Amino acid sequence: MSKVVDLVRPVVETIIDEHGDMLVDMEYVKEKGQNYLRIYVDRQPNGIDIDEIAALSELVSEKLDTIDPDPLPDPYVLELSSPGAERPIKTEADWKRALNDYVHIGLYQKIDDKKVYEGTLKYYNNDEIVLEVKDKTRRKKLTIPRKLIAKIRFAIEF
Repeated sequence: MSKVVDLVRPVVETIIDEHGDMLVDMEYVKEKGQNYLRIYVDRQPNGIDIDEIAALSELVSEKLDTIDPDPLPDPYVLELSSPGAERPIKTEADWKRALNDYVHIGLYQKIDDKKVYEGTLKYYNNDEIVLEVKDKTRRKKLTIPRKLIAKIRFAIEF
């Protein structure tokens, strides 16, 4: 199904870029017998509003209908939305934005008897990250190998 994303990405990215927005992610999935093309967009620095999402959705839909040969020959639902405040961290640009920001991390295996951490991302490279976490009343820095990270996303600190 990622072949569909590879075929439509350049078209979608051009439309989104022309509007000063940013393509965050795309996926083409089948859920309960229905195909979905999901496109996540954002605008820096303050996010994207519903009117811009609606306008982009119209433009993308119209453009996808004109591609020949049709990369989406089966019926599908087009969903265009913001990735939200707690969006996943996937690309290098996401990692740069996440630096010194509050994140939620799920691990493949436990570190210090925990598989889930929330804290401030203080450092990262290809091999490891440093997360500043609260430990009761104090803060401590925890080094986590990147190969142990199952999921990482932005989080809202309460």
